[in-house]
Amino acid sequence: MSSTQESFIRKAAIASLFALCATPAAFAQTASPATGLGQAWPNAADVSANPNWHVYVFVLNGVKYIQVNDLNGTVHAAVGTANGTSIVLPVGVDSQNVSTPSSGSTTATPSASSTSTPSQTVYSDSTTTVTATPQSSGATTFSVMSAASCPTGGCSGNGGP
Repeated sequence: MSSTQESFIRKAAIASLFALCATPAAFAQTASPATGLGQAWPNAADVSANPNWHVYVFVLNGVKYIQVNDLNGTVHAAVGTANGTSIVLPVGVDSQNVSTPSSGSTTATPSASSTSTPSQTVYSDSTTTVTATPQSSGATTFSVMSAASCPTGGCSGNGGP
């Protein structure tokens, strides 16, 4: 074998070794799972539909977890959804003010002015919509609606189409 061939083989082997070493690092950076449910600034993308809120989504074992934070990072509420069913997680300063289709209403009593304060859609995808309604007490009530429970136009967050 000539020295040119040996040099080419050596360079090819080094390039192959480098490529094998670099590949797992690239996969690790692009495949990192979202983590930090319940944290002020979790390792997840902000998918909020409203500039006044941060919304983070986590998926584990077929359950989608949706967390709503304010602009300061305070966790307000979190829910888990799967197959059209939602549950309220005991996370956030307004966790007691969250309604789901199965609960029918919030456990907290909304203030008298809540009817004049419009709800804001903070998250929406093909299966779930979350709205927030500020209360005069400073609390916020959240409503979680599944696609199956949303009447036509009723889940837009503005009360109509």
